[in-house]
Amino acid sequence: MTFALIGCSRISINHIKAAKINNLETLAICDLSKERMDEVIAEHYNNAHIRCYTDYLQMLDEIKPDLIAITTPSGSHAKIAVDCINKGINLIIEKPIALSLSDADAIIAAADEKGVKVCACHQNRFNASVQIIREAVEAGRFGKMMHGVANIRWNRGEEYYKQAPWRGTWEQDGGVLMNQCIHNIDILRWMMGDDIIEVVGMTDRLNHDFIETEDLGLALVRFKNGSYGIIEGTTNIYPQNLEETLYLFGDKGTVKAGGKSINTIEEWKFADGSDDKDEVNGKIQEKAAGSTGIGNVPLYADVIDAIKNDRPVYIDARAGRRALELVLAIYKSAAEGKSIKLPLENCSTMDFIGRFD
Repeated sequence: MTFALIGCSRISINHIKAAKINNLETLAICDLSKERMDEVIAEHYNNAHIRCYTDYLQMLDEIKPDLIAITTPSGSHAKIAVDCINKGINLIIEKPIALSLSDADAIIAAADEKGVKVCACHQNRFNASVQIIREAVEAGRFGKMMHGVANIRWNRGEEYYKQAPWRGTWEQDGGVLMNQCIHNIDILRWMMGDDIIEVVGMTDRLNHDFIETEDLGLALVRFKNGSYGIIEGTTNIYPQNLEETLYLFGDKGTVKAGGKSINTIEEWKFADGSDDKDEVNGKIQEKAAGSTGIGNVPLYADVIDAIKNDRPVYIDARAGRRALELVLAIYKSAAEGKSIKLPLENCSTMDFIGRFD
């Protein structure tokens, strides 16, 4: 199966490695920087002959790979995605799938029309720890779900934002909730039942006056099934990343996942008593690999299998839209100073330009 990459950003390396492990044949890479493409080919493809493009539209006119990964700045995801879909090409789109609900809807509509597979790259769903928790949720082991908590307590300094000027902008990125926290936000929503009634949020820029967006986000979420969610995201932790944790509380179960990317089970207690924390951790044959986790490899394997067998991907564009919707609802609530009812029909990061000026 053939593969191409649009965007040679830092995160693209995870995609390159996952594509190689899954035996995809890379036909081309595309980036605005010829120098960056040369570095990628030298470092990751042993200087193999791979076509390089600075214009993805030219690439789409000249080749048609089975699968393309989009790892460009977030604000450009939607247009590139729709252009690829209209050529009949399957996609993996780095998170977030888009920065507006209308753009996410355009991706979904185009994919439905053309019959292609579109995967939202929320790879931490494939963490072994997360999969084990999901099995417990689907088996009803928690009983009545009461509330869940997603904490993302990280550090990002000025140097991080200087590496890529699009970071921390409303047009191309969003803030801590959209960039750093959306993986755990996605998992919280997924575990708690997906359907949300309302969101109350507060956001602020406390320690990063060189960016446009928030460095602190707090939210309460009320789910349709009667449970609640709490979200805390910050890049203000001194002096370095502290933790990413997920708590789930039911009347018959308590779970805490922690580590660098919720890779470890720190609490595991269920009324049925069928297993314990040590037994569950013994099943997790993976080590934390930094804040991005190691889920890209199984995510790619799933997409490849979905293409071969014409079945839905595990994390589709609609899942990407749901994660986006929740972050935008928090932004909207914080900006308007009131609770926001879901579903949201339309909202964009661009609605919040000047929020902290």
